[in-house]
Amino acid sequence: MLIDFFYTLRAARLPVSVKEFLGLLEALGAGVVGPMSDGAWSMDDFYYLARTALVKDEKHFDKFDRAFAAYFKGVELLTDFTKEIPADWLRQMLERELTPEQKAAIEKMGWDELMETLRKRLEEQKERHEGGSKWIGTGGTSPFGHGGYNPQGIRIGGAGKNRSAVKVWEQRAYRDYDDTQELGTRNIKVALRRLRKFAREGNELELDLPDTIRSTAANAGWLDIKMVPERHNNVKVLLLMDVGGTMDEHIQRVEELFSAVKAELKHLEFYYFHNCVYDYLWKHNRRRFAEKFPTWDIIRKYNKDYKLIFVGDATMSPYEILQPGGSVEYNNEEPGAEWLQRLTHAFPKFAWINPEPQGVWQYRQSIAVIQQLMGGRMYPLTLKGLEEAMRTLSK
Repeated sequence: MLIDFFYTLRAARLPVSVKEFLGLLEALGAGVVGPMSDGAWSMDDFYYLARTALVKDEKHFDKFDRAFAAYFKGVELLTDFTKEIPADWLRQMLERELTPEQKAAIEKMGWDELMETLRKRLEEQKERHEGGSKWIGTGGTSPFGHGGYNPQGIRIGGAGKNRSAVKVWEQRAYRDYDDTQELGTRNIKVALRRLRKFAREGNELELDLPDTIRSTAANAGWLDIKMVPERHNNVKVLLLMDVGGTMDEHIQRVEELFSAVKAELKHLEFYYFHNCVYDYLWKHNRRRFAEKFPTWDIIRKYNKDYKLIFVGDATMSPYEILQPGGSVEYNNEEPGAEWLQRLTHAFPKFAWINPEPQGVWQYRQSIAVIQQLMGGRMYPLTLKGLEEAMRTLSK
């Protein structure tokens, strides 16, 4: 079984060697993770052992997770048919399906009222609730909880369904975009080449053929070789990428863009944000709470000759852009709009690349707000959109 698992990891383009696989088998043979009382392996223990033995760089963790899940999906349940069906599975079958008329009748709270009501619920609620319209719970139409419907609320735990939460009360894990993703097309690279600005710098390593010919002719035919420094693209780019949440739908296309940018540009700096830029950014999603980079420091660190490119779907609650404390993850002291304006003022050459289909932009209030803050410099993640963005940045 584990031989097939090894080939599954290799098929997922993970750099797993035979030596590392043998190390995993040796660890299993030594009883590093042993069977439980019923004789079966703990899948969690095996997962962590396999990841430790086989994955040497945390940027590959997500590929490993997907390959592991694809191979072992359902294994634990299939090995024991006496297990009870998880209660969560049954609960989802009982979720209320509301008609459009019922959804329209649910009142939307304003920001201040929403936050004050949540504070009161936390003080008053003493037990778990499901399917209601008032308390923090699952299902139902309450603005607090998850698994139900409300036009504007605070999601506490669970997974988003309707994209209507203005704040999310949980610590979520995102993953870094893979910069080794192979492109299905070279069109993105071709579009990015509009941004090139070559300069000769460094040691003299290239033959200057025209000057060599002229110098040789002037030297009565005696060969006089002339050398020049290599040409390098000296364009500098600061890339800020939205990650997590609704951006999960666009991972493949953003990875293709990220791979192309890293291949084409010598001077590239990149950071991540979620939904909107606030007072800090990060470089690695697994360490985003431990290794924060203050946005002010980034503004001061890079010169204004850097071209600023945002990549994000701009799909969020307008509160996240316009309201102090509006971030879905923490209470930001200043609205995201302030930080966007500071960044675009510090880097006059800027553009926003949006992977959402351009046809839906008019239906998203937050996209209209971001477009206004960008001065209309928002472009779709298409060949035409990239060419227009590069043309704007090159002016």
